[in-house]
Order: sequence, then structure tokens, then C-alpha cells
Amino acid sequence: MNARCSLILSLCLLLSLLSGCSKEPETVTPPTSWLISNAKILDGTGAPAFDGGVRIQDGVIKEIGALTPLDGEQVVDAGGKVLAPGFIDTHSHAGSDVLEMPGALPAVSQGITTAVVGQDGSSPWPLSDFFQKLEQQPTALNIAAYSGHNTLRDNVMGKDFRRDANDDEVKAMSGMLERDMTAGALGLATGMEYDPGIYSNPSEVLILAKVAAGYGGRYISHMRSEDRWFEDALEEIIEIGRQTGMPVQISHFKLAMKRLWGQAPQTLARLDQARAEGIDITADIYPYEYWHSNLMVLLPGRDPNDRKAVELALAEIAPPEGLWFTHFPPHPEYVGMKLTEVAALRGKDPVTTFMEVANESIEWEERTGEGDNIIGTSMLVEDVKQLLLWPHTNVCTDGGLVSLHPRARGSYPRILGRYVREDQLMPLEMAVHKMTGLAAAHMGMTNRGTLVAGSAADMVLFDPDTIIDHATPQQPELLSSGILTVWVNGQAVFSDGKVTGNHPGQVIKRSPE
Repeated sequence: MNARCSLILSLCLLLSLLSGCSKEPETVTPPTSWLISNAKILDGTGAPAFDGGVRIQDGVIKEIGALTPLDGEQVVDAGGKVLAPGFIDTHSHAGSDVLEMPGALPAVSQGITTAVVGQDGSSPWPLSDFFQKLEQQPTALNIAAYSGHNTLRDNVMGKDFRRDANDDEVKAMSGMLERDMTAGALGLATGMEYDPGIYSNPSEVLILAKVAAGYGGRYISHMRSEDRWFEDALEEIIEIGRQTGMPVQISHFKLAMKRLWGQAPQTLARLDQARAEGIDITADIYPYEYWHSNLMVLLPGRDPNDRKAVELALAEIAPPEGLWFTHFPPHPEYVGMKLTEVAALRGKDPVTTFMEVANESIEWEERTGEGDNIIGTSMLVEDVKQLLLWPHTNVCTDGGLVSLHPRARGSYPRILGRYVREDQLMPLEMAVHKMTGLAAAHMGMTNRGTLVAGSAADMVLFDPDTIIDHATPQQPELLSSGILTVWVNGQAVFSDGKVTGNHPGQVIKRSPE
């Protein structure tokens, strides 16, 4: 090789080296996923817990099992605590306040990630507008909704509701229901101990239920009676399931009268018989022996001057010492007082006192539109436990975001702490299943309620050794302990005892059949 060629070759080699040095080093794109590691996973199916991790990407569970972090992947160490699907509240009243309280602290602080509203026959109208507001102003919770029969009836019949609806009125209600079903309602909800639904004929309800069934919907009901005519009310919801073929659910399952106490086995036997016939009947329940409603719910005849009816209510349904006021505009000082205490203050017996305050409340509501609220003790803890153990009962709160019943802040931790850990009523995996996978199945939700690849990343991390409720009727605002972090669609909405300010909640609409 001559000197000229050697020089050219050397220059080429030098240029090649310089070119290589001028290249920027290759960069590794950090993963878009993140990982929860070192968790004791309860997947919501009822299976026992297993150790592992969950990988989340774009708000969806990507992988679950024995996972190692990817290079650059954010990792949340669960510290060996229980990771479960987010709890699904199948009977919630959060819908009335969630737009004003988007952080939904009472709900998320007890592990709830999805609230099903439109309950007891009352729903926003039309649901399409409500859904649009939630999509424009997301909250911390996922929201699904039923179309409420009382809302439909009120819009069609107005103040003239103390009678059967005629054919034209039922047709008008059906049209409204169809609009809600088209918007994505889960189905039809009734509240037949309340006005105006208490005056509806069973045939009216059946016609509307068939409308919902025609859209692949479901039926959920605060039954026509939870006390005096409980058996008849039970048969009514069973018959709706039989006639429509749709899934039917009993709201806040209870035996709310002394003559019914201890009758849980007989009640469950009747429901099992219905299921054996092919009727898809289920229930939800909250873990308290007292309810939250209004004075007149104790009087289905709606006559506060019917002394015998009042005597029956106070003797057999809600004893005066177990009935107290949570909202009473005519006398705000009564809030927190028991009926026995108000009676002593007035120098009257409890029956007379009930009649007087009921009349005062009716007069006040007619003038201002503002009614009363009471808490009444009507159930036995042992009945509550037996009804909860039924394989087809899931957990709910029946609570709102502004509520003076402790269930609004304590239902889920109460079951996990008291019923599971302390009383050993059921295994932890069964309780979680009733709060998640079973609840999702009862609402027809297909991508929530279990920790599996492809499901929405709604999750709750809790300490099974410390989780407990603190709210009481006297201090209903106290939050529970033991819920560590709550994620909705992959974003933390509750951590370190407070809401995070993230509002990733979605509107969950009925899945197409």
C-alpha cells in the first residue's frame, strides 16, 4: 500500500471514530406502567389471598402475579397489606351530593370506588343530563345509576298521586324510563314504602319492570314493606323476577319488625326456592340494626293521628328509646335526641309525642318543602349476620355523602373489622368477594370488582389487623381506620387519611346485552 492510500485510509478511520463519538447515547424510554409490589392480593373472586404484585397501565390492570419492576417503573410497596378490588356500593345515595363533594371522603375513606345511585325509587331526571355533568366534572367515584320509579311517577302525576295511575300515565312513565335506559341506566329502582310509589298498583310496577327488562336492564327495590306486610312484599319482587326474567335485587335486606326477628332461615329458604325455580333474585345489606328515613315511613296509612297505628309502630317496629332525630326543622334542638327524651321534655307519653311531632313536620314540609329525618332501631344483629351470610347477598351502605347514619362512613370497615376479624363470621376472602366481585355481578358490571388483567384499576389497600369503623349514631362523622390507599381507574383518590384531589371517576353505563 503506498503512502497516499495509507493516509486516506487513516483519515477515513478517524472520521468514522469521530462520527461514532458524536452520536448521543441511546436513551431508555421509561415505562408508562407502574407497579404495586409486595401485596397480599385478594382478587375479589372469593379465592384465598396470594402474594404478588399488580401492574397498571392507563388506568387498567395489565398484569397480576409474581412481578418484578421494569427499568424506570414507579413502584408502590404495599408492605404486605391486603390489596383488593375497590368496593362497589350497590345501594348509595351519593348521587345527590357528589357534584358538590367531588372528593367523596365518606365513601373513599372506607374503600368505595364505585357508587350505584338512583336508589329507593329516586333518581336525577333525566339521567342523561346527570351523566353529562359527571363527565364534564369528574369526581373521585365511579357512578352508575338506576332510573327511579318515584321520580317517574312524581313527574307524571304531580300532587295527584294518591291513587292508581291510569293507562296514559303509565305510558308516559314508560317513555321516561325508556329515555333513561337509552342513556345507560342499569334498570328500574323502586322505593315502595315512600311517596308516591306507595300508592302504585303492582301491575304498574310490573309494566315498567318489563320496559327495563326489554333493554337488558335489572330491577332493584326498597320493597313495599319491610315489616307489617313483609311476606307479601317478598312475593311481589319474586313475581317481578318470574314475569320479566330479569335479575331482581332486594335493597338493604332486613327483618324490621319484632314478629320477624329470628325468621332469617325461613326467609332465605323462600329465596333459595325462588332461585331454584330460575328466578335470579339477590340482595344487598348494610351491617347495622338501625335504619335512616323519616317519621312517616312508620305509618303506611300516612295518618299521624291514627293512634293505634302509631302504637303498633312504636311497640313492634321502632321502640321510642331506639328512635332519634337527625333532622327536625320545626325544632332543631331535637337533633340527636331520642323520642323518649323529646317526650320527657314535652311532658307527654311517646305515642302522643310522636303524633304531635309528625303533624308539626308535615305542616313544616308543606310550607317549606323541608322534611324530617330519623334513625330507628328495628333489627337484630343476629338476623343481620345471617342475611349477610346468604351466598347471594352483597354489601352496601345505603348512605350518602352528607349523612348522620354511621353506615355512610363505616359499613365496609365494620364488616371487615368486627364481623370478620373479631367475630370470625366469615373468611376475609368471602367478605371481600361480597364487597367486590359479587357486587359487580349483581349490577351487571363486567370489568370491575376483580383484580384480573384487563379490568379497571379500582383498588383498595387495607390493613386487616387494624381496619375498623368508628362512626356511631352520636358521632356519625368519624372516619374509619385501616384503609391505607384507594385508587380509582389507576389514580390514588385517598391516601394517608385524606383525599388526594384526583377525580378520575367515570360514568358506568349498562353493558350492552
